[in-house]
Amino acid sequence: MTKDLTSGNPMRLLLGFTLPTLFGLLFQQFYNMVDAMIVGKLLGAQALGAVGSTGSINFFVIGFCLGVCSGFAIPVAQKMGAKDYPQMRRFVANAAYLSALIALALTVATGVFCRDILTAMDTPTDLFEDANAYIFIIFMGIPVIFLYNLLASVIRSLGDSRTPVYFLALSAGLNIVLDLMFILLFDTGVAGAAIATVISQAVSGAACLVYMVKKFPILRITREERRPDWDACKGLCAMGLPMGLQYSITAIGSIVMQTSVNALGSVYVSAVATGGKVYQLLACPFDAMGAAMATYCGQNVGADRLERLRPGVRSCALLGLGYSAAALVGMIFLAPQFAMLFLNSNEPGLELLLGLTCQYIITQTVFFFPLALVNILRFSIQGMGFGTFAILAGVLEMAARTVVGRFFVPGIGYTAACFASPAAWICADLFLIPACLGCIAHLRRRNPTGTLETISKGMVKIKPAKA
Repeated sequence: MTKDLTSGNPMRLLLGFTLPTLFGLLFQQFYNMVDAMIVGKLLGAQALGAVGSTGSINFFVIGFCLGVCSGFAIPVAQKMGAKDYPQMRRFVANAAYLSALIALALTVATGVFCRDILTAMDTPTDLFEDANAYIFIIFMGIPVIFLYNLLASVIRSLGDSRTPVYFLALSAGLNIVLDLMFILLFDTGVAGAAIATVISQAVSGAACLVYMVKKFPILRITREERRPDWDACKGLCAMGLPMGLQYSITAIGSIVMQTSVNALGSVYVSAVATGGKVYQLLACPFDAMGAAMATYCGQNVGADRLERLRPGVRSCALLGLGYSAAALVGMIFLAPQFAMLFLNSNEPGLELLLGLTCQYIITQTVFFFPLALVNILRFSIQGMGFGTFAILAGVLEMAARTVVGRFFVPGIGYTAACFASPAAWICADLFLIPACLGCIAHLRRRNPTGTLETISKGMVKIKPAKA
């Protein structure tokens, strides 16, 4: 059930790993897509705008959860590559303990301050109650978000990118049924869409847990390995917290941007919300490439196959370039059709709304290759063991979005909002490109013959090779 990424053609390995991961991400996006499509079609653009207005704060909190889970899996991948299975299982057990604690703290905090956050973001009054109902329920589902994403990240770190997809496919179908049931039969409005999403993710997480226990003998943890281990927790936090903070720091810029868009009015909020759903769907391959590179680099660093790092990064960048070109061509011709997946043809002011949405979609896709590099390089660096660099890249993205949101959107308007994310991606790349090359050179220079060991600071410590 596991896959070794430390030998073989990097392009072939990465493509084989990325495709199943991509399908999993598409199913995960399917949750949000179905919510948006059903809300937009059945409840109208205003309800869709309410859901969309929570996107940045959703990314701030849920993005932290996803980043932490991805970071916790990197030491697992490194120990998998080194074939140190007892320590690998200790990391898995302690990752579960840490995830439970973080999930509990986040659920309580977001539940208490949900309305205050939406008020601080200047959420339009006509969208406020629906926005609060939706995001509050999503926040109450943080434990099941941790459940699925931690298990899926661990399984992927072992080289198996297919298994989580099957359970996401099952829960995606369940999500559709529950969406329709709650909204049409029980008349729960946008809250029903959130309830359906949480229940569906809980099902996928539970199914993933049962399957992992039964089908992965390599993960059967002994009583000794199950004990809390302070050193393991420090190593996990050194990788997981920087990745989680990187998402949250990036999201701060998105929150500033969302606040500026909110001030433009409901039609612009709805346009960004609709365009954002299309963008999230189109950007899934980049997330899959990032997940592949984290596992690829983690395993190869753990196995001391440092000569494979640069070819792997180069191969994945070529995949990103090819997809970016294809996505741009597709959206030039099909942006209106994609936008109408989420809009009602009888919506008042549809022509204006559709035009604004297409402008947003095409602007994002023009700059897709810089986005590809952000994901590929950031996750490669993290897989190598330099997790703190993720925070620096996130700070640059936050700064770019904040500058555009605070100074350009009020003066220029909606067009400036469309360029906020591309500006953030370019700023991050200006740091990540030399950082990634520097990390590879550092590892090769520091460790020409030795073996590597990840330590609690998230960096790399050299252990002399035994004679």
